[in-house]
Amino acid sequence: MSIWQIAWRSIRQRALASTLTSFSMALGVLLVTAVLLVHGLVSKSFTDNSDLGYNMIAGAKGGKLQLVLNTTFYLSEPVENIPYTFYQEFLTKEQQEEELDLMKPENRGELTGGTYAKNTEFAIPVCLGDYYETYRVVGTLPKFFEDFKDYGSDEPKYSFREGRNFEVWNDQNGYFEAVIGSMVAQHTGLKIGDKIAASHGGDPNDIHTDSPFTVVGILAPSGTPNDRAVFVNMEGFYLMSGHAKVEEAEEVGANVTGSTISRRQPLPIKQREVTAVLIRTSDPFSPIIIKNRVNEGNIAQIVMPVMEITSLFELIVKPIQTLLLVITVLICIVSGISILVSIYNSMNDRKREIAVMRALGARRRTVMGIVLSESIILSVGGGVLGWLGAHFLLFGASPMIEAQTGVQIRLFDLAPLPRKLEVLIPSAIIENDWIGPLFSLELVIVPALILLAVLVGFLPAYTAYRTDVAETLSSSP
Repeated sequence: MSIWQIAWRSIRQRALASTLTSFSMALGVLLVTAVLLVHGLVSKSFTDNSDLGYNMIAGAKGGKLQLVLNTTFYLSEPVENIPYTFYQEFLTKEQQEEELDLMKPENRGELTGGTYAKNTEFAIPVCLGDYYETYRVVGTLPKFFEDFKDYGSDEPKYSFREGRNFEVWNDQNGYFEAVIGSMVAQHTGLKIGDKIAASHGGDPNDIHTDSPFTVVGILAPSGTPNDRAVFVNMEGFYLMSGHAKVEEAEEVGANVTGSTISRRQPLPIKQREVTAVLIRTSDPFSPIIIKNRVNEGNIAQIVMPVMEITSLFELIVKPIQTLLLVITVLICIVSGISILVSIYNSMNDRKREIAVMRALGARRRTVMGIVLSESIILSVGGGVLGWLGAHFLLFGASPMIEAQTGVQIRLFDLAPLPRKLEVLIPSAIIENDWIGPLFSLELVIVPALILLAVLVGFLPAYTAYRTDVAETLSSSP
């Protein structure tokens, strides 16, 4: 019979005490795994999604982080709006003429090339503030799904699971076409051809029933916040009641009566505002130039989403994660001490058993190995149960986490390495679909548990090692 078999039989003889001891270790490992997994996946999602194909956001002056959370992750309320003419500063004259082709010349004024047009690869406006049920409505242009591409790739970042991109003007639906994210389609049951009406500012009693949008496309899952957003044509967004900048009655725009299709004339520029502009610059030096010039003015501000999200995690989230990890590691240490106490207390009851083993020829090292094996079985066994419990628990809670953060947790997703450690590993390895996920902090748990088991098992093992055979057998009844 091997050492492991003898250790397992000893554990079975003390089934209740061994089960409770392993359970305390399982609970500690469950907490450690859950903290590592949730924080790792959510922070990775935030960091990756902070660069959705653009490197700058222009918005109203105010909180920089709020601007990023609102524009990129749809998690906060809009700060304020900025003039549409500021968005035009990032467009060439030709681009403006193309986008405002349907507007009367007297409503758009004289068009000139924007100040920052030569520094801009593309600029995409977004208008926020309305909701469809609990999902953010994003007014934008069709180029939102055409210009965003990963760096070094010519393929659009987003693809359609069904249907097509919305158009600025369509003879059938006018300005009122919409594209919905994959999660929105999944949770609401919307399909191509359905009509949706946004609520003004999220007020359920103020719904734009006179301006319904027709769903013409459903996005394929992208793992980004855009999965839980409703995208509508910005021209249609402007034509909804209450979205014009001024309240005076106008012949066009939001105050026009009649069917939505009959509203053919876009809102004049002077009545337009945008919530933010998503910008990708044409060279590495342009962000500094644009940021300095814009931030010195009073109209808007420029923020770098990657920098803001990194600061958020370094200043707020990381200390909280460290505190949680310290607490959970302390739980594991307490669990290890309970293993020590459990085995050590059993030594008095097992002295005769150990003495008999020694008398039958077992060496001191063998006895010591049996006790250490018991400690390792209790620690690693409890740890594996805790690890599996954490993954099943989070897998069950994945729909709720996905609804709140947009992050989907699969059953055997592993906590990623911190970014500081990832950069030390060749990108070809980290980005490999098979090998990359194996570089996880969770893989440190098992070696750490074995080390902890050896440490806590050493004292009772040493006690067994020093057991005097003659004295124990002679003193036993």
